Amino acid sequence: MSIVLSGMRPTGKLHLGNLYGALQNWINLQDKYECYYFVADWHALTTGFNESKEIYNNTLEMIIDWLAFGLDPQKTTLFIQSLVKEHAELFLLLSMITPVGKLERVPSYKDQIAQLGESRTANYGFLGYPVLMSADIIIYKANYVPVGIDQLAHLEFTREIVRSFNHLVQKEAFIEPEPLLSEFPKILGTDGRKMSKSYGNAIYLADSEEQTVQKIKTMFTDPRRIRKTDPGVPKECGVFMLHNIFTDSQVYNEIETSCTNASIGCTDCKNMLIKNLNNKLRPIRETRRYLQENKKNEIIDNIKESSKTASLVAKVTLEAAKEAIFGNYLG
Repeated sequence: MSIVLSGMRPTGKLHLGNLYGALQNWINLQDKYECYYFVADWHALTTGFNESKEIYNNTLEMIIDWLAFGLDPQKTTLFIQSLVKEHAELFLLLSMITPVGKLERVPSYKDQIAQLGESRTANYGFLGYPVLMSADIIIYKANYVPVGIDQLAHLEFTREIVRSFNHLVQKEAFIEPEPLLSEFPKILGTDGRKMSKSYGNAIYLADSEEQTVQKIKTMFTDPRRIRKTDPGVPKECGVFMLHNIFTDSQVYNEIETSCTNASIGCTDCKNMLIKNLNNKLRPIRETRRYLQENKKNEIIDNIKESSKTASLVAKVTLEAAKEAIFGNYLG
């Protein structure tokens, strides 16, 4: 069976953009492939080394969201990156063959510096994170990595690393991972920008129904609709984008028509979304509360054991890579 690998940085509780983007895709893949999904806590340090005290709690909150939403630890290997130390050793090995100039040309490098500032991106770990990402992928001999089109350049970096290493040792030590292209639904936050924790515009799985009501009531809608009688362009409205997920197709199409010809107002549209969203999330939120209140210790124990399983797989690949470089004297 082909292998899929993906990870998430532990930034805390997941919002609807995380859930119905990456995580829903993970769940769809777990029945088709051998999947390794991990908490990318070392990656969190690349831009958040001053906030390391938050990582433990953020990790637990994120794993609880994974499980509540439907990720099945019986079908996938869930692990924490820092508990599988082979990642770090392969990262070190790969860093020896990676030119600094190549890292400085990674598309997101300058963008992140501009966005986050030099004080958060002046560390070596930030410069080298694409090499760590490559180690994460190839240490499990992943055949596929689920990505959006905008992430293809990052995966191509990994493929180049593989080719460089294989050329150096004159053998196929690693396989080149292929992209598993995924179309993630576009989800806007309450302020009309992309939903993001950093923007403070997110709706979380952990939110109560009352909090969700208040957030949706304040959501930006189509700016063309100043009055109810103004026709709208629903596909540019964040509320309508959420209807695409939480409202059945027939009603969704009716809302689109009604918004376009101004026979429905934004308040009515929001009220329908509130009802449908809370109805769909209610059983998931109940599962989340149960896990939060009753299963924390069990979840921690299970993720530690699963990380040991991942480590056994990673160790085999690492030892083969070291032997390809150093020969047998380390064995």
